[in-house]
Amino acid sequence: MGLAELSEENNSKMLHGEHIILRLTYISRYNNHNANGEVTRILAQAQQNNERNGITGALVFNHNYFLQSIEGARPIINELLRKLIKDDRHFSLQVVECCEVEQRRWSKWSMKYLIPSDENKGYALKFSTGAHFNPYLMSTPQIMMLIDTLSTLDEQQQEDKSIPKKKKSWFSIG
Repeated sequence: MGLAELSEENNSKMLHGEHIILRLTYISRYNNHNANGEVTRILAQAQQNNERNGITGALVFNHNYFLQSIEGARPIINELLRKLIKDDRHFSLQVVECCEVEQRRWSKWSMKYLIPSDENKGYALKFSTGAHFNPYLMSTPQIMMLIDTLSTLDEQQQEDKSIPKKKKSWFSIG
């Protein structure tokens, strides 16, 4: 491909807004009645599609709710939002945030999967309103702090797994 063709291709992309990065954060409820709704399959499909389309993001799922923050070129995120709205594997989709960003927050992952667990339940409740995790009751800053916290904890756990641990003596405490 010659320089003129590359320049033309770049100009075409600029006209459609591919150079503008959007972050879209949304919440939805998991549809337990959908036979095609297996979360591991949904995640694998999302990771493949996102990598191909230059989308990065993080997904929090707790068997009732999806909380997702994704980033990518404006036209791609807009098209993905149209698909998400029609997707019957979830319902009650609410956009929490949609904004242009200078740099990606989730640049490491095509789709990072974060699960609130017994170990990090306190963090989920710390940012929630009430005694149970319900992202519909959370503000945008609370949602973003929760995703950031869970992703930081997950990265720390991954690092801890990669560092060889010394065996503890049978009489050591802790």
